[in-house]
Amino acid sequence: MASSSGNSSDLMNERKRKRMESNRESARRSRMRKQKHLDDLMGQVEQLKEENTKILASINVTTRNYAIAEADNSILRAQIMELNHRLHSLNDILSYINVNNNGTFEDVHSINCPETFVNNPWNLMCLNQPIMASADMLYHY
Repeated sequence: MASSSGNSSDLMNERKRKRMESNRESARRSRMRKQKHLDDLMGQVEQLKEENTKILASINVTTRNYAIAEADNSILRAQIMELNHRLHSLNDILSYINVNNNGTFEDVHSINCPETFVNNPWNLMCLNQPIMASADMLYHY
């Protein structure tokens, strides 16, 4: 009977050894999967960092372009205001000429006579000319 209990003990030891070997192999595979997953995540982190850097650079370029466009728009707005003012002044001059002189060609040239030149305030418009806005005035960063 000793031989049957010895065989069964050897058989149990053999099963235990195989199970331990199988468990070790399973643990090794699990560690390898975890390591691969970690490596994949680290690669993804690097890729996302690169994308983030590119996006930030793009945002900076866009912000600079926006600032330039805003400055250009400010200049254009100032020029529009100046041109509107000039147009209004020219319309006032035309109204004055039409009301006082009936708008005839001869009457318009009579304004250049020396005696009427000094007495006519519209002839002094050169003193009231608006100052043109330049790009240098608006670029103060």
